[in-house]
Amino acid sequence: MHRLFVCSKTLMSIASNRILGSTLLSCSPPHHFQKPFHSSNNNVGIANSAIGSPTRVQKLIASQTDPLLAKEIFDYASRQPNFRHTYSTYLILILKLGRSHHFSLLDDLLLRLKSDSSQPITPTLFSYLIKVYAEANLPHKALKIFYTMMQFNCKPLPKHLNRILDILVSHRCYVRPAFDLFKDAHRYGVEPNTESYNILMRAFCLNGDISIAYSLFNKMFKRDVVPDIQSYRILMQALCRKSQVNGAVDLLEDMLNKGFVPDSLTYTTLLNSLCRKKKLREAYKLLCRMKVKGCNPDIVHYNTVILGFCREGNAHDACKVIDDMQDNGCLPNLVSYRTLVGGLCDMGMLDEANRYMQEMMSKGFSPHFGVIHALVKGLCDVGRIEDACGVLTKSLERGEAPHADTWMIMVPVICEMDDGVRVSDFLDEILKIEIKGHTRIVDAGIGLENYLISKIRAKSRAS
Repeated sequence: MHRLFVCSKTLMSIASNRILGSTLLSCSPPHHFQKPFHSSNNNVGIANSAIGSPTRVQKLIASQTDPLLAKEIFDYASRQPNFRHTYSTYLILILKLGRSHHFSLLDDLLLRLKSDSSQPITPTLFSYLIKVYAEANLPHKALKIFYTMMQFNCKPLPKHLNRILDILVSHRCYVRPAFDLFKDAHRYGVEPNTESYNILMRAFCLNGDISIAYSLFNKMFKRDVVPDIQSYRILMQALCRKSQVNGAVDLLEDMLNKGFVPDSLTYTTLLNSLCRKKKLREAYKLLCRMKVKGCNPDIVHYNTVILGFCREGNAHDACKVIDDMQDNGCLPNLVSYRTLVGGLCDMGMLDEANRYMQEMMSKGFSPHFGVIHALVKGLCDVGRIEDACGVLTKSLERGEAPHADTWMIMVPVICEMDDGVRVSDFLDEILKIEIKGHTRIVDAGIGLENYLISKIRAKSRAS
């Protein structure tokens, strides 16, 4: 009796201060809590004062970091005469036990809650349980929750169905059970909504079962469920992954005819697919239609088409796209310029490439060393050495670091020039440039030195 009295005083102190000290742990072990109080009025008074009100016990349990200790406090309080836990206390302890993976204790607690007729069960409890099983990566337990709700006389809501479906389809082997639940949901008074269909459609599309996804899409109309933009986009992305871009375009037309305004991601999906299929004219037409249909093209859409044209050797068409975007108030970025300059160099349109590179540098963009190399090499290949030197000089002036391969091209070309004065003038111009820390001008010096040494040695052997 003395030890139980000490333990009761300890618990009262903890509850009043809302903290857990080491005193409770040094108290008698859990089985001592199970000793019943004598029926003496004094003892009952001690127990009631020790445990405090249900609200204070709730706060005490909530403050525990050890879920097992929280459970001990819960059990100890439950054994006190006329004491009933609050519904919030059950929810708090369920979360603690679930997140620490004490699922057998959690199941026992659910049974106790079910037998406690004074507690009104709300859907919040099952939202917590679904969340716990999702975090624990236990899809089978999440599925079981749907049917457990019926045992508690609690009707599942569409949000519960959708959350469970989402958990199930994240595991490939649970896609079929998710589909079965989807089909049976109406028997339990839950009608799948647009999100429910989208979850299943996305899962089947990712599994390559586009026909089933299409069937679900068509059933939406029959069951008066209105698809949304995401419904269309899921199918369009699946068709594009299968290289069925014509089907995706047909879906876009259907979408527009039904009054939907496709979002930016929908257009990005189609533009990417059209460019990959080399349907560049169709991609450009779609780009032009976007603004008319209520979606202003952004930098991603323009860059997608620019890249498509450049990859297929149509850089001159890419120039038109980059001019259009500026007219429409969308400014080219670094990717726009780098892609275009590279494409122009590949086509031998060196003057246009040089013009756009100067434009990009004037706007503060840094050309990739590969772009500089492509332009310098292209100019050198057609004998335009001075223009190549000019590109290199302007790059150095802006602190851009040409690649070593660029120097490997330039140094021999310069040294082969007959006019030594011109070589000297070029090197003098380079040396006047304010060299920044990352500018690899040293590559030029090393390359020039090695080349001149080899040339002198060759002349010595020849003489």
